[in-house]
Amino acid sequence: MISELTQQIKDFARNLGFQKVGVAKAEEHPESAARLANWLKTGRNASMHWMEKRKEERSNIFSYFPDAKSIISVGMNYFTENNDQVHRPTVRISRYSWGIDYHILIKGRLLKLAEKIRAAKPGTKAIVCVDTAPVMEKVWAQQAGLGWQGKHTNLISMDYGSWLFLGEVVIDQKLDYDKQFNDDLCGTCSACIDACPTNALTDYAIDASKCISYLTIEHRDKFNQNEQRSVQEWIFGCDLCQDICPWNIKKQIISEEPMFQPNPKITKRSLSDWLILTEEDFKSIFKCSAMKRSKYTGLKRNIAAVKGNVNTIEID
Repeated sequence: MISELTQQIKDFARNLGFQKVGVAKAEEHPESAARLANWLKTGRNASMHWMEKRKEERSNIFSYFPDAKSIISVGMNYFTENNDQVHRPTVRISRYSWGIDYHILIKGRLLKLAEKIRAAKPGTKAIVCVDTAPVMEKVWAQQAGLGWQGKHTNLISMDYGSWLFLGEVVIDQKLDYDKQFNDDLCGTCSACIDACPTNALTDYAIDASKCISYLTIEHRDKFNQNEQRSVQEWIFGCDLCQDICPWNIKKQIISEEPMFQPNPKITKRSLSDWLILTEEDFKSIFKCSAMKRSKYTGLKRNIAAVKGNVNTIEID
């Protein structure tokens, strides 16, 4: 019966558009919890204080969902073909935000998956998680056999690289558990670390305060001179460590999900277009976009920084 339910759940997940699915046993992971505690203690979460506030839940799945028995971990490929914006030298935007906000899509699909599980096993308690939930999603994905955490700290799979959105459904039912992914296939490669212009990366760890993605999305204050230079041509996020990863170069499987396809109102704008962005434009264009996370004031700050960087380059 457990095997049948496990297979049903995996079939449900794949039918909902998840390319990767695995199941991990709900249990404590002291080593992962200790790494998180050390990362927070050393302040590498920068101003993301919400991670500290929910540390106990993130460190121990039973603090978040006491009845947890199984974590169903899923991954959805979001790689879309390279387009003009990637090659534009003055404005760059992280690939994950070219289309619809993945939180909307992933959470909706996970809720459908939870419904299907409850229909197959009445009385099942379930919670769904995207990356805003206090769970260590990369730990659970590795436990469920989806891949390994690379030196750039993203989960890497053998078939899609790290171009995956992750999500989880935690349930109070026992299932057949997949084998943990134990191999570290980064080996001696340090391409991602070498490519990071701000030295935010060390082996398997990131200092958020130095990360371009953090600076352009989560950081709320004005940029100092060093921070402005650090963002280079990025107005939202950064893909440098992913773009250089050999696994990502090899595994460029185009996503068939229509909602992830590039929105030309985002990807086709020139720096001149961005400079005249109004608050009304922001509300309209980014209503269903992950880019709304930066808020209008943050995005305008980023755009101004890129403009300043371009001017500096032109002067040099």
